[in-house]
Amino acid sequence: MAAGHESGDALRRSERWLYRRLESGDPLWAPQLAVGTAIVLNLALSEKVTIGPNWLLPAVETVLLLVLFMTTRGIRATQHFPARRRFALMVIGLVSLTNIVSVCLLIHYLLRGGHVAGRPLIGSGALLFATNVLLFSVWYWELDGGGPVERFRGTATLRDFQFPQMENPQLAPPNWRPGFGDYLYTSFTNATAFSPTDTMPLSHPAKAVMALQSATALATVALVVARAVNILA
Repeated sequence: MAAGHESGDALRRSERWLYRRLESGDPLWAPQLAVGTAIVLNLALSEKVTIGPNWLLPAVETVLLLVLFMTTRGIRATQHFPARRRFALMVIGLVSLTNIVSVCLLIHYLLRGGHVAGRPLIGSGALLFATNVLLFSVWYWELDGGGPVERFRGTATLRDFQFPQMENPQLAPPNWRPGFGDYLYTSFTNATAFSPTDTMPLSHPAKAVMALQSATALATVALVVARAVNILA
């Protein structure tokens, strides 16, 4: 009985959180946490796949992210702040560019093979795959329908993604809209299946971004697995 009571309390807390998000707007800490996690993962990369020391760019990115966090603390995505949004996109873009460069360096060294493609690079490949999932989830969250503020206000005339709840509104609360967790799941499934699963891209930008993520994930996974088999053989 105690276990059933605890699970019921957890379910009610989850429902309260969902309805609060729908009524009060998406919290900004979730995508910021995803970007922060991506920065931390970069610290564990081999220096062969980083620009300069592996702590240098993450240190700069951390400072920028902390500035963003301090200026948005306690704020939800309900109002337009153009300068703040541009700054947030700049931070996300910098972290994403760093990740792209690292992926390109990883592919370069893995294709070269030999003594440079050892276990540290295979570990870096796994970290870059995880970073790929986190960063693309933030881009999806920012892209869909013009961003979280447009989705909250209901002024997004054209959506970039179609979620199952949009096709079957009877399965979701009234006025349901996707939250960051939905975009994180979309990013994860797209990176692991190399194609859309339950969430379909509708616009050309959404299709282009999903294709880029799938291609990056496929190249990373294929080369890492191939090199791992070669080392263990």
